[in-house]
Amino acid sequence: MLLGSLASQKLSAREQELLNLFQSLEDSQQSTLLAFASFLVSRQAPAPDKTLPTPQLLRRPEQESVVKALKRLKASYFMLESDVLLHASSALMTEHIMQGRPAAEVIDELEQLFANTYQQLVLKNS
Repeated sequence: MLLGSLASQKLSAREQELLNLFQSLEDSQQSTLLAFASFLVSRQAPAPDKTLPTPQLLRRPEQESVVKALKRLKASYFMLESDVLLHASSALMTEHIMQGRPAAEVIDELEQLFANTYQQLVLKNS
């Protein structure tokens, strides 16, 4: 009997109700109920994959402009949404252009910004 095999498991009230209804049906009706349940399951959308892709870190060239670094980092961290990084990366770009901040420093901070944003996303998805 099905109930005997589930006796050791803790069932919710809904599961218990379904089990009681199932057991009260004749064999042919139980088969119909199982077929219908299988049909409902087949119509469900698959569960979204929560696996976060690993960044494909592209090599940093010796001489790189800030614009090219941004393109490289966007390609490396393709899973990050650009709007999340827009404000911070724009501020760093402005420091480079308007205040003459060295490209290497800005690129270092951009790399850290992308890496930190990715780590926050990993923590959020775990």
